[in-house]
Amino acid sequence: MLEPLNIHIRQETEKDHKTVFEVIKESFQDEKMSNHKEQFLVEKLRKSNAFIPELSLVAEFENKIVGYILLTRVKIKNNHNTFDSLALAPISVLPEFQGRGIGSALINFAQQKARALDFSSVVLLGHENYYPRFGYKRAELFNIEFPFKAPKENCMLVELKKDALKEIKGLVEYPKEFYE
Repeated sequence: MLEPLNIHIRQETEKDHKTVFEVIKESFQDEKMSNHKEQFLVEKLRKSNAFIPELSLVAEFENKIVGYILLTRVKIKNNHNTFDSLALAPISVLPEFQGRGIGSALINFAQQKARALDFSSVVLLGHENYYPRFGYKRAELFNIEFPFKAPKENCMLVELKKDALKEIKGLVEYPKEFYE
């Protein structure tokens, strides 16, 4: 790992949208497990009911946006109940800044902010060797399923509050913007 950078994390503003679009595009350009449309997903989510402005965050280094993370509302549903949760998608760091702790800082900050906003869990589809360091575990351990075909080791979640998912099981319901 390269030397960590002194970054500043803040809520995204409307004037950041164009830069964030490019940061997302560049950060996913070489990712094999991507459809390379994450930047368009963010544009759709910003206009949706799932969007929470306080959880749309940028990382700046020397006044330049070098990273971005978005947590949006999702539901976990079963035959009896519906529970609120969040989805982490996407997290992006410009390629030349990767490996310097920016992604980790964004995830930790976003989870802390989500906890402060009284959310109790976050789901994600991601690299099985990266996210466990932030508390993410396989969703199947909680009897929570994802609505699409993906390897079980990549379907993960984290409890932001102790035992938040202890009595919850069901299917994650993503906003329609994830499917458009």
